Amino acid sequence: MFQLDPELESFRQEARKMAERAFAAKAAYWDEEEIYPTENLKLLAELGYLGLVIPEEYGGSGAPIIQGTILLEEIARVCFNTALVAQVGINGPSRAITILANEEQKKRWLPGCVSGENIFGIGISEPGAGSAMTDMITSATPDGDHIILNGQKCFCTGGHVATHILVFARWGKTQGPRGIGALVVEKGTPGFEIGHPGPKMGGRGVAEVELFFDHCRVPVENLIMAGDPNSTRSFKRLMSSFGPERVGNAAMCLGVAQGAYELARSYSLERKQFGKPICEFQGIQWKIADMATQIHAARLMIYRAATNLVDGFPDPLEAAYAKLYANEMVQRVTNEALQIHGHYGFTREFPLERMVRDSRGFSLGGGTTEILRNTIAAMVYGRAFDQRKG
Repeated sequence: MFQLDPELESFRQEARKMAERAFAAKAAYWDEEEIYPTENLKLLAELGYLGLVIPEEYGGSGAPIIQGTILLEEIARVCFNTALVAQVGINGPSRAITILANEEQKKRWLPGCVSGENIFGIGISEPGAGSAMTDMITSATPDGDHIILNGQKCFCTGGHVATHILVFARWGKTQGPRGIGALVVEKGTPGFEIGHPGPKMGGRGVAEVELFFDHCRVPVENLIMAGDPNSTRSFKRLMSSFGPERVGNAAMCLGVAQGAYELARSYSLERKQFGKPICEFQGIQWKIADMATQIHAARLMIYRAATNLVDGFPDPLEAAYAKLYANEMVQRVTNEALQIHGHYGFTREFPLERMVRDSRGFSLGGGTTEILRNTIAAMVYGRAFDQRKG
């Protein structure tokens, strides 16, 4: 196992005990009933975990990203939906605001993020702009002391309970990455509507919704970064804010995989077939060995990404490595854990089928594994490749 310093290891043990005590028992409930775990959000706020990485001057703890990474790992180990709530709070828009917003905006929004009063969502994907996010057409038009927002977003995680949405939009008649900026839209703003939650395969306790903007007038004070029609500067800076989200995504993969592995290991010691525990069979031994090795490798990559920062964000290449590997690792590990349980793993009496479902979405949100491979290749070669050609 990756050796943490004594302080971080103590924090891990504290987080593990808290998660097991507070979140494990109702993990299946949030999934089955498709209910947002509001009570867990409140507890995370009460314990100070939502403000873990937010600077102390805004009410947070000012902890390093690695500490938030460990917290997500331990929560996801027992309850994916609660980990998703914590992920949005720790590595979502609040992290981008901490790095990119002006001082007045930080004072206005961040204390509420710590207390759980402010719940931020993020609006990037559009019906016609998913992996090709620079195809987005949601427009932002300056109009005196307001910005007029028009367009539609989709797959906004937790958007149905969000009080604020960090929205990416396009300034001017531009194409591609030029002119893309971001601003915060508050719930209740005229012209802003939130669609009904749609059913999905995993993470069912934290719904995804569509967002609609029809001549939505947003105060200019809510502008995080205006799009520059003449350059890609704003877009590149905003995209750097994906680093924490990607590391957090990978950390949740690690937690789910660790939980599945522990269940499979314990079951293999107890379950008997042909007169002996199934751990005595080499086929099971190899499965467990492969699972343990992959989890170990993922942990090393994730912790490295969480501690190797550039301008306050995880190094883009390290974050991409970690997310790509963890996204595919968790699918292998949860499937093998279910296989070790046999048909019992396929039933809803055991958590394995839920873990398999939850793990599948990791490789879609925050950059698909295919797009991550493109990203990694571009950084390895030192140049971008135009996916629109040939």
